[in-house]
Amino acid sequence: MSERTASLTRQEAAARAALLEVERYDIALDLTGLLEGETVRSVATVSFRCAEPGATTFVDCVATVDRASLNGVPLDPASAERGRLPLPDLRAENVLVVEAHQSNTSSAEGIHRTVDPTDQLVYVWTSFEPDDARRVWACFDQPDLKAVHAFTVDAPTSWTVLSNTAPASVDERGSGRRWAFEDTPRLSPYVVVVNAGPFHEIRATRAGYDLGLYCRRSLVPVLERDAAEILDVTEHGLRWFGERFAMPFPQRRYDQVFVPDMSGAMENWAAVTHSDELLYRSEPTQCERSLRAYVVLHEMAHMWFGDLVTMRWWDDLWLNEAFATWAGTWAAAGMPQFADIWAHTLILEKRRAYSQDMSPGTHPIRADVHDVDAALARFDPITYTKGMSVLRQLAAYAGEKLFVAGLGSYFERHQWGNTTLADLIGAIGEASGEDLAAWTEAWLDHAGTDVIALDDGRLVVHRPEDGVVRPHRLDVASFAQDGTLVGSTELTLDASGLEADLPDAAVHLLNAGDLTFAATRTDPASRAWLRRRAGELPDVTARTVAVMEAWDETARDGASGAELARCVLSVLETERNPDLSEHFLDLAREAVELWAAPEAAGELRERLATVAVAMAEDPACRRAALRTLAGCASGAEHFAVLEAHADDDPDLAWRVLTRKAELGEYDDAHLVALDARDPDPESWIYALAVRTAREDLAAKEAAWQALMVERRVPRTPGRELLVHSFWLPSQAELLRPFAQRYLAAVRAMEGGLLATMSLAFTMYPWAVADEDFLAQAERVAQDPAVPPLAQQTLVRGNDLLARQLRSRRA
Repeated sequence: MSERTASLTRQEAAARAALLEVERYDIALDLTGLLEGETVRSVATVSFRCAEPGATTFVDCVATVDRASLNGVPLDPASAERGRLPLPDLRAENVLVVEAHQSNTSSAEGIHRTVDPTDQLVYVWTSFEPDDARRVWACFDQPDLKAVHAFTVDAPTSWTVLSNTAPASVDERGSGRRWAFEDTPRLSPYVVVVNAGPFHEIRATRAGYDLGLYCRRSLVPVLERDAAEILDVTEHGLRWFGERFAMPFPQRRYDQVFVPDMSGAMENWAAVTHSDELLYRSEPTQCERSLRAYVVLHEMAHMWFGDLVTMRWWDDLWLNEAFATWAGTWAAAGMPQFADIWAHTLILEKRRAYSQDMSPGTHPIRADVHDVDAALARFDPITYTKGMSVLRQLAAYAGEKLFVAGLGSYFERHQWGNTTLADLIGAIGEASGEDLAAWTEAWLDHAGTDVIALDDGRLVVHRPEDGVVRPHRLDVASFAQDGTLVGSTELTLDASGLEADLPDAAVHLLNAGDLTFAATRTDPASRAWLRRRAGELPDVTARTVAVMEAWDETARDGASGAELARCVLSVLETERNPDLSEHFLDLAREAVELWAAPEAAGELRERLATVAVAMAEDPACRRAALRTLAGCASGAEHFAVLEAHADDDPDLAWRVLTRKAELGEYDDAHLVALDARDPDPESWIYALAVRTAREDLAAKEAAWQALMVERRVPRTPGRELLVHSFWLPSQAELLRPFAQRYLAAVRAMEGGLLATMSLAFTMYPWAVADEDFLAQAERVAQDPAVPPLAQQTLVRGNDLLARQLRSRRA
């Protein structure tokens, strides 16, 4: 923890929850100082009961306390220490009033002020998970002290203010306006929100709900282009969850705000805040549309699991995120245009969970979280995606209909309250008639991934070192030599192995429907066929599972990265699913650049370019194929294909200029002209990416300052291109000093949860790092002075680098 703020421990939270019952917060915010300055002011009036009159506790407030009183008696602001204001001599009924101000509004810690570079308009958003509400106003900042919240907000006249409920009144007040909002239901402090700025608004009535979409002014054309689809997804989600959980969403108004300079999204009750990177500046690909639908539905699922019913403490954090990840994917798959999203999730998200679970950074899904700082380090792929996979496995094990019935009972029984894992598992067990105690212990309390192998007709389970027996419900698909499906066999493994009664077939694919969380190794004959001909499988999920087995063999066992690249390229030669083809293209490029031996990379890159050119002939796959081609183009014929489409696609045009700059063909005049015609408010990031791609020390230094020192590069589609153009493998010698600087930056990394997590992992220098760097990075990861979240991210990055270096040598 920092010297300034204390991290709430589980014991402290339990003691305070036993002592207090919070009735309501009346929060008055003054945002007028943020129009041209950095300061937000708050007055928090907290009404609460105390079970032991005369007791002492504390209220959380990281903002500077100006004045405070408890039951009319003044408190000394100087008594506030490390983010805690002591509250002595409590009564049975108490009213606390704390006036505070905060000027740290540019680091995405609780509250963030950002200026649009296009028109200089100012936008303000808040995001409080896990305990950042205390950075803006005084509160009892823990999930099991729920309360009604009522917000009154003073803001400039030109701004729209948004919160969890509808505004009850908006009154002119001096040079600004005062917004008063209706009371919220009983909510944890981390899911309330206030967002403000000159937002563009779109409202629609769908299925009886009043739906709102908001964005900054410079992105109005993009939101207008995609609003109908976002509203369709939102309407679908509200119907889907309301019907299946037997509990319609209980508030008529549901808003979604797309804000600048935010990483990820936050599930604030009825007012979800999304990064506006989801408002794609160019016409979105199918993959991007699937990702956006999933994020919208993931955050919506939290309305039931996380907001309506909330975990008592952060040791059950995984349930919040795992449930929303499962439910968001499940609901998206219910829309015909996103029917393949389980395969999308496997290759994009589940692969990251497998990667972490084979690393030293692995941990059980359920963990002992002694304080909030420790909880921060749990926002990772095991929490989100392995947890999701285990819930999907539980649905398969118990039966999806009974699993969902158990969820409905759980929400009905615990609405507006707090729960533990036992409450959820108990409800599912009741509905399914299963005793899930052993299942829960095996899947949630033990780290590592089982490897299920097909050995001479027998399925054999190779377990992690602790030897715990996990039950697996999975299927095995069997195919003829020409790829025709012969049959599918449903199996349950609950011991060390099983004689599998499989059809007589040339090829067997384990876990073909991706129902369980396990690595797989099929028999040698099937393996040989799948590595060369997986693209001939008739089902997109089966093709993805086959590719993932090749990836896992590379990452887990050290198989050749070049062989992985050739496997993916063989699939791409026939793959035309617009969602999965983009993921396969990305994986192929990753395999070529990071996993394959340098001496093989040239030939593989040329083959990737050839595949991309062929795929670009299919309109459904064209945008993704051209983006990939722009990253590996090497000759006039490649650039001719690209330039035939770049005039109408600024994103592609930037990628072409970036590749040319990497090849030594930097054209400043072309860059300036493209920047002038690109309507993207963050086009400067693309321009910086082009300059950064040059093998030039000054250009690299300018990018480093923007990314890692000033941290002024927001999370936008262009940032990924900028990071890639910085860490170019062909410029490894020039970049080695920056790899050392990365380690120094990680040691001192601070900031909001989403910003820190994103930056630390994104900027890891896999493309240029070597064995010497790895040894130094491993020493840094063991330094207890490194913040836990950054430390955990570094452990993951180090392990992935070690595996890549091994596969390059294979």
